[in-house]
Amino acid sequence: MLNSKNPCVDGMFYPKTKEELNIFFDNFEKNMFTSKEKSRAVIAPHAGYVYSGKLAFNIINCLKKEIENIFIIAPAHKYYLEECAISNYDEFILPNGKIEVNKEIINELNQKFDIKFCDEAFNNEHAIEVQLPILNYLKKDNNFKIIPVLSGVYDIEKVKEIIGFYWQDEKNGFIISSDLSHFHKPDDTKKIDLDTANLIEDNKIDNFNPQRACGNVGICGLVKFANENNFSLIRLGLYNSSDITHDTNSAVGYGAWFLIEEEKNKYIKKYYSDFILDVCKNSIKHKGKYYLNDFDDIFNQMGACFVTLKINGFLRGCIGSIIAYESLIDNLVKNAYNSAFKDPRFMPLSDEEFNKIEIEVSLLSNPKKMNFINEEDLLNQIVPFEDGLIIKDKNYQAVYLPSVWEQLPDKKLFLNSLKKKAGLNENHFSNTFEAYRFYAEKIK
Repeated sequence: MLNSKNPCVDGMFYPKTKEELNIFFDNFEKNMFTSKEKSRAVIAPHAGYVYSGKLAFNIINCLKKEIENIFIIAPAHKYYLEECAISNYDEFILPNGKIEVNKEIINELNQKFDIKFCDEAFNNEHAIEVQLPILNYLKKDNNFKIIPVLSGVYDIEKVKEIIGFYWQDEKNGFIISSDLSHFHKPDDTKKIDLDTANLIEDNKIDNFNPQRACGNVGICGLVKFANENNFSLIRLGLYNSSDITHDTNSAVGYGAWFLIEEEKNKYIKKYYSDFILDVCKNSIKHKGKYYLNDFDDIFNQMGACFVTLKINGFLRGCIGSIIAYESLIDNLVKNAYNSAFKDPRFMPLSDEEFNKIEIEVSLLSNPKKMNFINEEDLLNQIVPFEDGLIIKDKNYQAVYLPSVWEQLPDKKLFLNSLKKKAGLNENHFSNTFEAYRFYAEKIK
């Protein structure tokens, strides 16, 4: 006889009947976001469908259709867990059908990762259950099983290990179930959640805590896994309950991300190059007074870029940002305008010149400080035609994009020229000399 888990939040977090569920899902499907690439891991909100259902629906739709085993890693809201827990249930019953649990993997989690069974923790828990009717609807033509896991408060490393171990099989996928901040004023909620989003997207979890996200353990486990593999998390959406209810007193935040198996800027170059060049051209055309309302949320992520203008192959302006301090869309608009009209080496671009310009955009990675004992050691570490370089010494600073290697292919000449640009003697070196490496994806 099967050990079945009956629903506990139907009629509260989501409708009680299949017909009512389909009304929600049909509505969600009308304006469904389609990611450029399907993913094997997502972060999905788990509030009631009237609040975050559409966002959860869209992000779960980003999962690859071929996935046969879906791990759902969620926090325990009603039961205190210091360590991860699994259940003895064979299946979850839902208004729109049932979903089988992969008992083979469940038993493997118990034996290989020493995760204990605790059915009691699952009995009144919504964070897993609210994802299941959506899965049933979106994967109705696919055979799949789930592996429900409730995370303990101290299990970030274990979650990372589980993801890493099962990632090796492409039939496995992951849903990290989490809402963001809870019960702050709406304006405070926006600030907190935007800061949380930046930490997730920059693969930084040092300042992450349960106040940022109830599923912080699952999120941090996924972020650590992403960081170790040079993967990136791409934002699909970010908002809060006050955007739905218009409550001015209290809000809960919701966000959704999908994992890509490459660096973010490579993904952007692959799918958005034409869009980026069009944004820059229009920013110049409209003298920086160019506003967009309809673009994918990846451009709301922090980003740094350089915009270079050329006419007949000759430089006509170049302005950029070394460090990401604002959204990529704002940085593109600002730097395109500045390269045309604010580069102190050139007169402002004329209307006649506008039709002749060639636009080149470099999307910059976050700079990483280099460790070296002397200049020879630094030179040995620099990779020509790949590394962009920032040097600093007290008040002196300069940067070269990787494209500069085309004019200065020798490492020593490259570094010496950069020193001169910073206002230093080419023989200069000191104990306070710093260097930072970054990479750039060029779009033209």
